Amino acid sequence: MTNYLWLVIAAGALGVLYGLVQTASLMKAETGNDKMREIAAAIQEGASAYLNRQYTTIAMVGVVILIAAWLLIGVYAAVGFVIGAVLSGLAGFAGMLISVRANVRTAHAASQSLSKGLDLAFRSGAITGMFVAGGALLGVAGYYAVLTQVLGLEATGREVIDGLVALGFGASLISIFARLGGGIFTKGADVGGDMVGKVEAGIPEDDPRNAATIADNVGDNVGDCAGMAADLFETYAVTTVATMVLAAIFFRGQPYVDVMMLLPLAICGICIVTSIIGSFFVRLGKSQNIMGALYQGLIVTGVLSIGAVYWVIDTLVTGPVVTNGGLQIEPMSLFLSGLVGLAVTAAIVVITEYYTGSNFRPVRSVANASVSGHGTNVIQGLAVSLEATALPALTIIVGIIVSFQLAGLFGIAIATTTMLGVAGMIVALDAFGPVTDNAGGIAEMAGLPADVRHVTDALDAVGNTTKAVTKGYAIGSAGLGALVLFAAYTSDLQYFAANPADYPFFANMGAVTFDLTNPYVVVGLLFGGLLPFLFGGMSMMAVGRAAEAVVEEVRRQFRENPGIMTYEVKPEYGRAVDILTKAAIREMIVPSLLPVLSPIVLFVAILFISDKANAFASLGAMLMGVIVTGLFVAVSMTSGGGAWDNAKKVIEEGFTDKNGVVHGKGSEAHKAAVTGDTVGDPYKDTSGPAVNPMIKITNIVALLLLAVLASGNIG
Repeated sequence: MTNYLWLVIAAGALGVLYGLVQTASLMKAETGNDKMREIAAAIQEGASAYLNRQYTTIAMVGVVILIAAWLLIGVYAAVGFVIGAVLSGLAGFAGMLISVRANVRTAHAASQSLSKGLDLAFRSGAITGMFVAGGALLGVAGYYAVLTQVLGLEATGREVIDGLVALGFGASLISIFARLGGGIFTKGADVGGDMVGKVEAGIPEDDPRNAATIADNVGDNVGDCAGMAADLFETYAVTTVATMVLAAIFFRGQPYVDVMMLLPLAICGICIVTSIIGSFFVRLGKSQNIMGALYQGLIVTGVLSIGAVYWVIDTLVTGPVVTNGGLQIEPMSLFLSGLVGLAVTAAIVVITEYYTGSNFRPVRSVANASVSGHGTNVIQGLAVSLEATALPALTIIVGIIVSFQLAGLFGIAIATTTMLGVAGMIVALDAFGPVTDNAGGIAEMAGLPADVRHVTDALDAVGNTTKAVTKGYAIGSAGLGALVLFAAYTSDLQYFAANPADYPFFANMGAVTFDLTNPYVVVGLLFGGLLPFLFGGMSMMAVGRAAEAVVEEVRRQFRENPGIMTYEVKPEYGRAVDILTKAAIREMIVPSLLPVLSPIVLFVAILFISDKANAFASLGAMLMGVIVTGLFVAVSMTSGGGAWDNAKKVIEEGFTDKNGVVHGKGSEAHKAAVTGDTVGDPYKDTSGPAVNPMIKITNIVALLLLAVLASGNIG
């Protein structure tokens, strides 16, 4: 098995190498004229300054947690935490660095042709995607190899398990800060800039006279690119770790336990190879269908992954395996579980595009509602956001049932792992979005010809959909990944309770059941269920406060410098960037700590008023409550926000209502659509996406709490 493990590490390194080679090629592309380079430099400076301050703040929190992990769990957990946090931070930072350099190059390429603009924008996204997938696999597989092959620790031992779980926690901590902080920054700029620029001043989006324009472009990179990169890095790492933990528990003592722990790593490794191959198939055809070109690469990746996953399972799992609970699992059942994961991915991509794509009923219905006014736009947008939860939930339900019937809980874990295996290609689609958005902004501010902006607008419209599709994928994988983590929690708890001699805290505890007649279980469900709503409300209010500060600043500049409107005076872009940086850093702290502290607070509270069994039962119920409500809150917010955004774009392109009347920019329908988009922006780019890491970090903290109690250092 050692040779296979090194091959997995080589696959992770291949993903990183692909990113480095493509980065070198990207940097050779032309950057346009001096004005374009000046604007791009301002965006680069703002994005780097923000991320540096954000990561400095996160590091302060991280040091405290690092010390606690070292003292309470041990050195291997502390090192794992550092690895996860550092690599997740690097994934986000690398995504930002590529994005802010690709935007100006994409703008210039778009001035030559749509095909060249698409190629360069997607190539930059693929770099981020391979950095995310390759870096995550290198982190998990590399640390596992160090612990088991270099240090000689037992694969199923507590040092290895706790070290891997802590690695996932480190990645999650960075992810929730990056997702939330970046989201507050980008939507504070977007909402604030739109309210004053479009609504009050009547100037176009990305108009250089708007002081929030540079901040908006900075936000696209620190929110959609760096935030999503950290988010999916975390989901990738955490799901892989959770599957390895389940394998260690389910097959402990069996001769093939090492193989089963290696299996999720091998699936992820081979899918990096298929994602790299698929990236070369993104080409614009004669139909000039941008989304079709992107889907072509995704479809090739998926088809190749089917054969690749079969080969991995057929090579590693040479016969039936039996869990400690007596369940016999055939290799073909594992392969079919993997196919379920790929099918769920495809279904969620299609469903999310339906609810957020410009050519489909939901978005057209929001655009049509805008004709009646602001209120009807908001009502229809909210209706779409609620309706959009049904099909993804049903898809996940079917995926859970089918994979469970095939191979039990481990089948669900393999399905989720395979779903995450193609994350490199999915992140490529997401990172495509902020690059094209920035390219359009640069084209507008640099005064490039209208035909160039027409190309960038076409790319940007597709980028909006790909960002929504990626968020849908991230939410679905987060829900399934959290379910795997919950299974690891219950399995770990059963193991500790069955071995009280080795784990004294769990002695004389009694049976832990999740019976709804137990009031403490109901309390846990309700407590967990409220967290996504509270978290979402806190993050929405944070965006509102940041946007208010931007509105006041942009109004002040218009009022005190009338020459801005006549292009005689240049706006103070740096002021808006600085205001948002301070607001985002300040506002992200409390909501980000909510999922970290809540499991501990609930457990201690129930333990104080009842007993250990009820405390663990209540904590487990809380995890399920977070998963269920978190899934619906996240899907509703991201799909609804995407529909609002693209409804506005549909009207800007010229929307013909049911009476044959055309509505365009500046019309009353457009003003109503801008109002809806203002509501939808923090929905889809701040609160909704940030629920993903929140769901998983809550479950990981519960696992780490078990590890702390099992260590005997407290209790």
